[in-house]
Amino acid sequence: MKALMLEADWQPRSGYEPTKYELSTRTALTSSSVWKNPKLDLIDLDTPKVEHAKDVVIKVLSSGICGSDVHLYETDSDGYVIYPGLVRLPCVIGHEFAGEIVELGEGVRDLKIGDLVAVEQMIWCGECTPCRNGLPDYCSYIEELGITLPGGHAEYVKTEGRYCWKLDPIRGITDDTQTICELGALAEPAAVAYNAMFVKGGGFKPGAYVAVHGAGPIGLAAIALARAAGAGKVIALETIAQRIELARKLGADEVINPLETSNVSQQLAKLTAGNGLDMHVEAAGAVDKTMPTIIKSMAVDAQIVLIGRAAIEIPMYLEQFQIGRNALVGCRGHACGGTYPNVIRMMASGRMDLLPMVTKRYPLEKAIEAIQQTSKRMDGKVLISMK
Repeated sequence: MKALMLEADWQPRSGYEPTKYELSTRTALTSSSVWKNPKLDLIDLDTPKVEHAKDVVIKVLSSGICGSDVHLYETDSDGYVIYPGLVRLPCVIGHEFAGEIVELGEGVRDLKIGDLVAVEQMIWCGECTPCRNGLPDYCSYIEELGITLPGGHAEYVKTEGRYCWKLDPIRGITDDTQTICELGALAEPAAVAYNAMFVKGGGFKPGAYVAVHGAGPIGLAAIALARAAGAGKVIALETIAQRIELARKLGADEVINPLETSNVSQQLAKLTAGNGLDMHVEAAGAVDKTMPTIIKSMAVDAQIVLIGRAAIEIPMYLEQFQIGRNALVGCRGHACGGTYPNVIRMMASGRMDLLPMVTKRYPLEKAIEAIQQTSKRMDGKVLISMK
């Protein structure tokens, strides 16, 4: 089969001491301090086969390019990958994908050959303390498809049945297999936003005012989710023209371009009649630029939800959180908590249409070109389509 393989040199930065775990597994806990000179190649690999009773093999039909894929491809001035998280290389990348089950083990229940499924990225053990406490995204032995295990920018992927969610509900709005799987690939970024906003962030009351900072794919999903969940007003903040238009298509009532607005917090106050925002979603990964505005624009009892990744430190005035009973929460992942099935149901209901965020589609043979295009940060979601 064809697969997009990422390789890099294991070369810890001066002053970075890899742990015993990192050395024994060749898994970097802080990849931006270890992996240097990344290289992508479309190569031929053996098609995966079922090896254990709980395994399934999926023929990938649609796979999304994530910002993480781009950050594994891009480097800083010293040649190190930008992505800061857990990474084991070489690895077939891609973790936003959906497809058709073509093989399954005898121990797999509730799935059958031919099922169309969306697949969770986070591979949790189910036995460690965080997993047993209902926090599988924080599994002590976490693995990630497309990051530490072979992922979805390939013709076939092997995983376990428990990480697969059937896309049958979407047949209520379309019978086209490719469209169903494109929506299935979009379920992953939407589930990340759902998990942060409604599981960890606690959600908001219908009629609440919500601001989404950054209208990349996860920000666009957050906008659609806020609209579908009954926000009284959804305000997007974005600087790129095409993404500004996409934010409007996905449900933003107002869009502010911070580069063209002299006082953003003042504009937010005007749009909320001086009440501020009940929820801020930071999906830009630019907290040095967004947090000063966010802190000035909180309603009483507001939630700030961090989704965008930013490996920087910033000063914060915490008094505002105390006097306003406000909360700042961080979140990653999408495992359990009803995230995948609820996102799929929302798409199936017609209340949340994510397809308008797809701006380009590439065949697998042009996957490197797709990642290069995504690195321009001009698009909504770029998909690899394998018809």
